[in-house]
Amino acid sequence: MTPPAASPPAAATPRRRRRRGRAGIGLRLLAAQAIVLAAGAATTAVVAAVVGPPLFREHLHRAGVPMDSLEEVHAEEAYGYATVMSIGGALAVSALAALAVSFYVSRRLQRSITEVAAAATDVAEGNYDIRVSPPRLGDDFDALATAFNQMATRLQAVDSTRQQLFGDLAHEIRTPVAVLEAYIEALEDGVRTLTPQTAAMLRDQTRRLVRFSDDVAALAKAEESAVSMSYATIDIDRLTRRCVAAAQERYDTKGVGLHLHQHRPLPPLWADEQRMSQVLGNLLENALRHTPPGGSVDLRCRREGDHVKIAVTDTGEGIAAQHLTRVFERFYRADTARDREHGGAGLGLAIAKALVEAHRGSISVASAGPGTGTTFTIDLPVTPVPSELHPATAHSART
Repeated sequence: MTPPAASPPAAATPRRRRRRGRAGIGLRLLAAQAIVLAAGAATTAVVAAVVGPPLFREHLHRAGVPMDSLEEVHAEEAYGYATVMSIGGALAVSALAALAVSFYVSRRLQRSITEVAAAATDVAEGNYDIRVSPPRLGDDFDALATAFNQMATRLQAVDSTRQQLFGDLAHEIRTPVAVLEAYIEALEDGVRTLTPQTAAMLRDQTRRLVRFSDDVAALAKAEESAVSMSYATIDIDRLTRRCVAAAQERYDTKGVGLHLHQHRPLPPLWADEQRMSQVLGNLLENALRHTPPGGSVDLRCRREGDHVKIAVTDTGEGIAAQHLTRVFERFYRADTARDREHGGAGLGLAIAKALVEAHRGSISVASAGPGTGTTFTIDLPVTPVPSELHPATAHSART
C-alpha cells in the first residue's frame, strides 16, 4: 500500500495560499486606475444623459427648429450617437494609458521592492555586505534604500566587532588557562611539587583571569552607561587630588614622579564621580605602565570656555602615528610584543572612552612618536546636562 504523501506544515500552507491569493502591485495599481476610470465614465454618462439633451433641445429651439419636428428628432439622435462615441473613445484611450502607466510604474516598483526583499532575506541569513541601489522613484523610496544600506552597514560592523571580540576573548583567556593546566598536570604527574614558587605562579595566573573578568565587566557597564550612571555636581579639584593620592604609592614604588597642576578657578561638573574616578585611574595606570623609572607624569586641569580639559602627560614610550587612531579599541596594543601579563588586557582605554562619551565629552590622544611621551586629553562640558537626557539620574535616585 502506497503511503500517503506528506502534507506541508500547517503553518506554511496558509502562508503560501495567502501569497498566491494576493494580487501583485501591478494588478492593484491597474484596478485602482480602472475604478477611477469607471467612476469618471459613469459620472460623464449621467451628466450627458441628464443635462445634455435638455440643453441641446433648447439651443435647437432658439435656432428656429420646430418642436417635435423630424429635424429635432434627427439632431437629438445624432447628439446621442456623438456623445456615446466620444465617451467610449475617451474611455478606451484612458484605459490604454492607464494600462501602460500602471505597467511601467508597477514594473519599477516591483523591481525595487523585490530587490529590497531579497536584500533583507540575505541580511536575515547573515550576509551583511549586501546593498540596494536607489530606485529613483521619489524621496521616500530613496530614503528607504538609504536607510536599508545604513542598517546593513551597521549590522556588518556589529558582526565584525562581535567576531573580533570573541577572538580576542579566546586569545586573552587561552594563555593563563594553558599555564594553569600545564602546572596542574605537572602536579598530578609528580613532575612538580607545590612549592611557594609554584603556588605564586598559579596565584598570578588566577589573578590575571580575575583581572581580565573585571575589565570585561567594567567595559560592559561603561557601554551601558545609560542605566548605570549616577549624576551629581562634583568638585574637580577634590576628584583629581583623590585620584592622585590613590595612585601615588604605585608611582613611588616604580620611581616615577606624579605631579598635579590645576589652573583655578575650576567650575563644578555634572558627572558621575565614581565613573570619572575610574577614567582618571585608568589613564594614570596606563601612563605608569608605559613610563620607565625616573620618568614623570603630569595631570593638568584647566577651563576653556564652557569646557573643562583634563590632560595626563607622561614622558614614557610614546605612540607611533599609525597607532594613534586605534589606541581606544578593545584589546588593541601599539606594542604587540609587550608581555600581556604586565601590559594589561587592552581594555582600560576603551573603558575610559566609553565613560567619557557617556558624559557627553570626548577623549583624545597625542604623541610625537616613540620615545617622546604621550598626552591623553579629556574634554568635558561645564553646562549641566538636563535630567531628561539622562534617565539614569532618576533611576539611580530611586534605587
